[in-house]
Amino acid sequence: MKLWSALYGMIWVVLLEFLLGQWPDPPVYVPYLHFGLGLIIIGIAYNSREKLRATRVPGRVKRIAGATFAITILMAVLGLLLWFNVGSNVVLLGFSLYRLILVFHVVNALAIITQAAAVAIAYDMWEDREFERETKPGEVPPAPTPAKDAARA
Repeated sequence: MKLWSALYGMIWVVLLEFLLGQWPDPPVYVPYLHFGLGLIIIGIAYNSREKLRATRVPGRVKRIAGATFAITILMAVLGLLLWFNVGSNVVLLGFSLYRLILVFHVVNALAIITQAAAVAIAYDMWEDREFERETKPGEVPPAPTPAKDAARA
């Protein structure tokens, strides 16, 4: 699988994961599917980070990919705490610790999808050398075609 497709694919897998987590009163298999997709996301994030390290892409993109992988690990830890109902009996300021963990889990899911999109777009633009071609203010050129890209290479 090409790196750009894995980067964009991660966005869609995370979106599906997010939607599964929002399912009210889900069937019994949904939490297991959510758990499995979480593991897949960790794998994609790790693989993407490693493949990006092997490129000449700017350092910021590599750092964001690394941070995204780190957040997926945090998500796994938070998810396991939620899986085992940790903190459901502990109440702080009217909120259970379980609910607080859940909020952090959801916020980090949004961070992952945001960072995954940033990495995918930045890598795609770097790979296509789009930063080397400036446009005039107000100009929006059409997307490059594969034939032009092949001739340029």
